[in-house]
Amino acid sequence: MREIRPAIIVLVLLTLITGLAYPLAMTAIAGVIFPKQAQGSLIERDGKVVGSALIGQEFKDDKYFHGRPSATLAPDPADSTKTVPAPYNAANSGGSNLGPTSKALNDRVKEDVDKLKAENPSVPVPIDLVTTSGSGLDPDISPEGALFQVPRVAKARNMPENRVRALVTENTTGRFAGLLGEPRVNVLALNLALDAAATK
Repeated sequence: MREIRPAIIVLVLLTLITGLAYPLAMTAIAGVIFPKQAQGSLIERDGKVVGSALIGQEFKDDKYFHGRPSATLAPDPADSTKTVPAPYNAANSGGSNLGPTSKALNDRVKEDVDKLKAENPSVPVPIDLVTTSGSGLDPDISPEGALFQVPRVAKARNMPENRVRALVTENTTGRFAGLLGEPRVNVLALNLALDAAATK
């Protein structure tokens, strides 16, 4: 009992410190220092939450910019032993695990490339518009991926292409501190800016 009692006390203390006190303290500090990020970097429009700057959404309508393909899945409602595609399913983050020799992946990419080439035949298809990210939840695309879609969006909205291009430029985020990361465009933020510009 003399050896077990100190071990139990240390276990309880470490559980309280690392499992309760530390997470609560970090959450409180984050809420004070970074309140927006601690709440999930939520984006609001007209007082209503429309999404997060950290998680992509599926936009299918031609009048919106489309994000990267998402390989996330969800349980099949008809058969729980199977899964079905569920784009941007934040509860099941992950890639498809399909490699470069996968016929299913090659067929899907070829189909996406052909569809995008028909949409804008004069410009090479940016790679990020046909490949998924590692998480399947990427909210950003490259500036090239956004500019590639300008003709389709401008036509669907009956807006001048140069105005839509200007919105892409305005919503492009550069490298952090000019060094880290790649320039990117948050698809949700760009689509919200597009809606706002269309109503003016």
